[in-house]
Amino acid sequence: MILGHCRGVTTVPEVHEQIAFSPHLDAPAVLTDDVTAFLAELHHRFEPARQKLLTGHHDNAKARQTGTRPDFDPSTNRLRSSDWHIAPAPRDLVNRRTELVGLVSPRALLEGLNSGAQVYMADFEDSATPVWSTTLTGQRSIQDFYADRLHVEIDGVAHIPLQNHATLMVRTRGWHLDEPNFRVHNTPISASLFDFGVCVANNANASLKKGTSLYFYLPKFEGAADAELWSDVLTWSEERLGLAPGTIRVSVLIETIGAAFAMDEILFALRDHITALHAGIWDYLFSFVKTFSTDRAMLLPDLDALGPTTPFIRAFNELLVSTCHRRGAHAIGGMSGVIPDQIDPTRTAPMVRRVTTDKRREAGDGFDGTRLAQAATLPLAQREFDRVLSYRANQLEVQRDDVYITASDLLTIHTSQGRCTETGLRRAIRSAMHYIGFWLTGVGAVPIDDHLEDAAMAELSRAQLWQWRHHEIELTSGVTVSSELVDRLFREETASLRASLGEVVWAQGRFDRAAELLRTWTEHDTLLPFFTVATSPELATPSDDPSHEISH
Repeated sequence: MILGHCRGVTTVPEVHEQIAFSPHLDAPAVLTDDVTAFLAELHHRFEPARQKLLTGHHDNAKARQTGTRPDFDPSTNRLRSSDWHIAPAPRDLVNRRTELVGLVSPRALLEGLNSGAQVYMADFEDSATPVWSTTLTGQRSIQDFYADRLHVEIDGVAHIPLQNHATLMVRTRGWHLDEPNFRVHNTPISASLFDFGVCVANNANASLKKGTSLYFYLPKFEGAADAELWSDVLTWSEERLGLAPGTIRVSVLIETIGAAFAMDEILFALRDHITALHAGIWDYLFSFVKTFSTDRAMLLPDLDALGPTTPFIRAFNELLVSTCHRRGAHAIGGMSGVIPDQIDPTRTAPMVRRVTTDKRREAGDGFDGTRLAQAATLPLAQREFDRVLSYRANQLEVQRDDVYITASDLLTIHTSQGRCTETGLRRAIRSAMHYIGFWLTGVGAVPIDDHLEDAAMAELSRAQLWQWRHHEIELTSGVTVSSELVDRLFREETASLRASLGEVVWAQGRFDRAAELLRTWTEHDTLLPFFTVATSPELATPSDDPSHEISH
């Protein structure tokens, strides 16, 4: 690591904080003295509060394991019943019909900005792996964009962002993650604070000169406490950098049970900075398994049987739209990762039609926009939202006064018509093995079964695998999910995956290790909270090409 002393720290009394960070080619440009000083201040001011927050997360999780069900907080009834609104969205976030999520490499960033979407979300979280080179190269790419230096040569031709490019948003990592490559007094900084702090300290002034500002997507909220901590971080950062209050704007992913019961509280805590809530369905279902891992009555069926029209998922979506519009916030629908087959469109036509159906439903339900992982499906989503919105930038006026959602609506999953089948069990094994096998090589966005998948899918798949094995459920075939059955299916699915990928692609991943880890986690007495945390020490550094990704 490179050792250095932060200069220019403005705490009282002023101190020079010792820091250490791993070397990288982009480190001198990204981690300047001013930036490292800002990061050190963030760490000292907010790390104690983060640790208190994480302790609260742990305590809440323990309470759920003893049978305590989540509910709307009675102490905030008055807040939920009173009339208030968040600050209006800035000009370049008023229209968010289509949002494209993607990698943070220079080429991915440029192509995302020029994709035709209204928003491009550069993702340091579920679509990326926490490899130092990926993180710093991504920050350098964002820095180049705001400084009007972003250009990429493709097939000998230099490309730059178009004049009407998408609005850039940055998704940080969650509060539960550390950044081990940057330490203050030998303590790793919060990954959230690192991703946010580097971006803000480097680009605040440049973004304003460019006629925009800094916009962030914030993930993995468990409730209002997450929002309150972020509100403190945002307010302090604006004061520290001399920015007007409300300059930095954020959107929040609602992807846990706790956050679903605290949408009003999250919006209120961030009312001067927030613009939207996003429905993160895969992570939401993963949260279901984690929250109720010991409750046999809350077993999820085959994932194929769970969709936006499943009653408890539809209740979640409708509550999000209703809550957002009542408070003046945008509601952003769930993500689609379908990869259309450009050579044989008929092969993926059913999946493409499902994208159209889903986006038509979202627009009809009142969502103001939606998210996609593939630029090829942007026109489909744009068409469905154009059909409903017409000339309007959004549909905040659609208040959905017909929506009344109770705790029971959000938690009653037995209304699902799905079953637990061997096919579903095989899919969970295969999908998780496929994704984690590439994740261990430093790849965070993986094409699987004509979908571009991120860590959320793998987390859900391996959690459901654990749930079915832990509770020894009986499949529709009459067979019980035992260790012997799981062993056999792992052998068969490993062989099947190897055959379908081919030896060349198989050699690019670490699928045997992924299978070994998955099999071990499945037999644990408790569900592993996050595989991304458990396997980070095993991550390989990707190739020197910062756009390292798997061909679709």
